[in-house]
Amino acid sequence: MSENFTFKEIHVCKQSGARVGEFITPHGVIKTPVFMPVGTQATVKTLAPYELEELGAEIILSNTYHLYMRPGEELVKHNGGLHKFMDWHRPILTDSGGFQVFSLAKLNKITDDGVEFNSHIDGSKHYFTPEKSIDIQNALGSDIVMAFDECSAPGCDKRYAERALDRTHRWLERCHVHHKDERQMLFPIIQGNMFEDLRVRSARECKNFARCGIAVGGLSVGEPKSVMYKMLDVLQPEYPKNMPRYLMGVGSPDCLAEGVLRGIDMFDCVLPTRTARNGLAYTTEGKLTVRNAIYKDDLTPLDHNCGCYTCTHFSRSYIRHLINTGEVLGARLISYHNLYYLIKLMDRIRDAIMNDRFGDFITEMRTRKEYTDNVKPTDGL
Repeated sequence: MSENFTFKEIHVCKQSGARVGEFITPHGVIKTPVFMPVGTQATVKTLAPYELEELGAEIILSNTYHLYMRPGEELVKHNGGLHKFMDWHRPILTDSGGFQVFSLAKLNKITDDGVEFNSHIDGSKHYFTPEKSIDIQNALGSDIVMAFDECSAPGCDKRYAERALDRTHRWLERCHVHHKDERQMLFPIIQGNMFEDLRVRSARECKNFARCGIAVGGLSVGEPKSVMYKMLDVLQPEYPKNMPRYLMGVGSPDCLAEGVLRGIDMFDCVLPTRTARNGLAYTTEGKLTVRNAIYKDDLTPLDHNCGCYTCTHFSRSYIRHLINTGEVLGARLISYHNLYYLIKLMDRIRDAIMNDRFGDFITEMRTRKEYTDNVKPTDGL
């Protein structure tokens, strides 16, 4: 804990053990469990900051790698930091850039000192170290910064996963030493691929560096959801109680509910806005691909149970027209709806926890299409 960041457990559900909390940051209070919209390049695609506030977003995420590439962290700093740059006055979390370096850029060389890579934009050569990642995030001025880590590829053998984990822990120590700004909270990241003993070892190591927050990385990267849930089950007894726990890159309705059941407080994902641009909406009745011909004459809203601006003003027929003619308003309206839906889902989850009925809530949700639409047959659930 610090004077700028505190976390308070408000209520633990007697039925399920899931919890509601309050995470206080320099730019506001975050009610947990919480879903964080992703604003990769200092914007949540197609939506203005006032719209994010309007639909209830309490914190957003931006990406260190992309902002380093364009426009550069020094220009963001010149503009007064991310909050002023994008006119967002609530909390911001920045990831370390590690995931993009290992998954998006063309890797040249990984050493214990850092990573050499070529930009995905123009092929130019760059070098990231733990210290470099912290310096960029310090310049961006986010409330929460992430430790630079190696996210080992799913399916790698245990020997490599262990080497990557050891490197991640050494990098975490360097991030901890280098990070000095008390207005930002550094979250360590638990790694270990899909090996239970490595995950437990990583959690215990990360706890030594966790002051008011800890993250779980390297999940939701292509493994069956049953495997992800198994890793979270293994980790749950290891989490510190007095700080938020953040599961990185997870945002489908079923995974949000199952993550909360397993002790997670914070989530983020690009899917709500990425799928919206392709005409896919989340609804309480399951996923809806509005570009399909069946909706050409449909005068009903995307979701009959939704009170968002999109659903109270526009029909499926109109939104289908926008998507199929490439009008950006279509992507905007579905993005607004999808984020509203997920944020309201978290409201429903918090309400169920506060009323000691989250066990019943998730049991009932597992029978609904808003859950089953997101589970693949190979997931084994």
